Amino acid sequence: MSCGAVMSRSSFLIFVSAVFVSILMQTTFLTVFLTSPFKPDLLLVILVFIALRSSYEIGTPVAWMLGLLKDVFGGLYLGMNSFTFLIIFLIIKGMADRLYAESCFLFVFAVIGATLACVSGNMLLLVFTNTPGIAYTIGYNLIPHLLTNAFAASLVALLPGFTEDEDMA
Repeated sequence: MSCGAVMSRSSFLIFVSAVFVSILMQTTFLTVFLTSPFKPDLLLVILVFIALRSSYEIGTPVAWMLGLLKDVFGGLYLGMNSFTFLIIFLIIKGMADRLYAESCFLFVFAVIGATLACVSGNMLLLVFTNTPGIAYTIGYNLIPHLLTNAFAASLVALLPGFTEDEDMA
């Protein structure tokens, strides 16, 4: 995707399919076979990919919608993840314009940073609620959640077409 261009029809269909499969896996398949801290946040991985590869015009509403989808299918409070996803997108996008955004290592490290930012942002927003023990639960599950998100990001980075260096060989 170029920075100023609108998504083509095929890239839009691939994106919608990836979001649909991610939601389906995250809400049905992964919840049955994996315990809570070992479930990757697939929508966050998609968000980081969009932040590294798309423009502000395309990515900002997509980040908001991905957060809303996460809230609808598994969030605690409606709007919490949409706010944190939007902030994470803006931060990563601001840095991605200065970096080589097609690097696999950058993608994995950006997912780790986005996971930390998402957990921190959600915990900050949950301070204003009366939810006992939420900080302990979030802190206790942080390391496994970071590792599973990094693993999911590394699997995405292995997909064909992730880097465009393969086309030049």
